[in-house]
Amino acid sequence: MDVVTRLEHDCAQAWPALVDEPLGDWRMRAAGGFTGRANSTLTCGDPGVDVPTALRRSAGFAERNGIAPTAHVVIGTVLDSVIGRLGWRVHLDHPGGAESLVMTGPLAPGEHEGARVDDTPSTQWWELTAGSDQPTAAQRHVLSSAPGVGYGVLERDGQVVAAVRGAVVGDLLHVARLAVRPAYRRQGLAVGLLKTLYAWAHAKGATRQALQVAEHNDPAIRLYEGFGCTEHHRYRYWIPC
Repeated sequence: MDVVTRLEHDCAQAWPALVDEPLGDWRMRAAGGFTGRANSTLTCGDPGVDVPTALRRSAGFAERNGIAPTAHVVIGTVLDSVIGRLGWRVHLDHPGGAESLVMTGPLAPGEHEGARVDDTPSTQWWELTAGSDQPTAAQRHVLSSAPGVGYGVLERDGQVVAAVRGAVVGDLLHVARLAVRPAYRRQGLAVGLLKTLYAWAHAKGATRQALQVAEHNDPAIRLYEGFGCTEHHRYRYWIPC
């Protein structure tokens, strides 16, 4: 398995869908529409059948699970070069953006006053990272069902003002859902919270990190570049025409 495929599968392990069916090396995923990653077919590796057949099976899986057929395709792969000729197009209207960077880098453990990593998500963690203190079943599964997950929070005056999710898969820390309340931005809280998360992950055996960020999210890209992260590869979402 090449390094890109391995990394994509590790990220998928850290972000479990409600339904995850193999198609050869591909993973057909559905989670009630919550996030593109958990509601698309990861097309890394060999599907075990010809590509047109694999795409038809992927579309059928999506329809059976009540989601729109979507393929998660790494840019620069053979599939990326041919899928457009097989009746699929880039999903330019995807809510999270059609194209994302996968960034990787080292860990930079540290401590920050008021920051910690909990074993279970609090009501305020859910509210800040998922947009509701009453998450759906799909949100609960994707964000809190995997082993090795930590729920980073940073408090000020008893209120959670910054939050993040970290999931350790082997020696990899997968970082996601970083959020800071608007009134507390530009105060270095995201940096402090991430350092606290890195210390937690390092204690669990992680030596490196990975994250997925939309290509248009310049502030997030710059934040992680400050920790030594660089672009590893990119992927984009495709849908049937």
